Amino acid sequence: MASAKILVVDDDPAIRNLVFRFLSKQDYQMESAADGKSALAAFEQFNPDLVVLDVNLPDANGYDLCEEMQARTGVFVLMLTSRSDEADKIRGFSQGADDYLTKPFSLGELEVRVGAILKRQRPVTTAEQQRLTFNSLEIDPVRREVTLDQESVPLTALEFDLLHFLASHPGRVWRRAELIQKVWDYEYVGDQRVVDVHIGQIRKKIEQDTTQPAMIQTVRGVGYKFEPPANAVVSN
Repeated sequence: MASAKILVVDDDPAIRNLVFRFLSKQDYQMESAADGKSALAAFEQFNPDLVVLDVNLPDANGYDLCEEMQARTGVFVLMLTSRSDEADKIRGFSQGADDYLTKPFSLGELEVRVGAILKRQRPVTTAEQQRLTFNSLEIDPVRREVTLDQESVPLTALEFDLLHFLASHPGRVWRRAELIQKVWDYEYVGDQRVVDVHIGQIRKKIEQDTTQPAMIQTVRGVGYKFEPPANAVVSN
């Protein structure tokens, strides 16, 4: 099986080369770019599985680049940046980032986070392949597509994973830490409110009223649960 392909985008040559060399030694196929224009060119030719992306690029905004790349292929994105403010992290996650690592960082932590993101590409089991249907909401784990009222719902890779996981266990309440462990696939060391950000983005796309969500419900003091619509015909 071919190793995963990773594109590193950072205008700092020291960091770019460090990450490139380190991940190359982990047997990943690597490409790198120093700015937005060359990053998009490399992205089209290389078709990476994961992009390690800096926010501050000389000719582009990393957040916008993340959104554009994911719109093209649904690629996984790990933001690697010196911006550590909570607002910056929330913006990154809301625009599709799968994880966020601030500089300075340890290579060991980078290795763990990269591995965790790429684990989400593992082949689905027979049970996981079943299409989930709740009235007009359909979730197809094979095509990784969601439709609502027969209209396609554009979700990031992580948003899809989170929605599919919750919908696969209707009615069950999950704590944030449990969702991070199940969906992120490792012990996330950052702020657990990252779950809230992704839940908020999903609600905007599938709920009629985000102030009173019907399907992804908050259980105060605990976490979240997926509640099928009233009188839903549930099938898989």
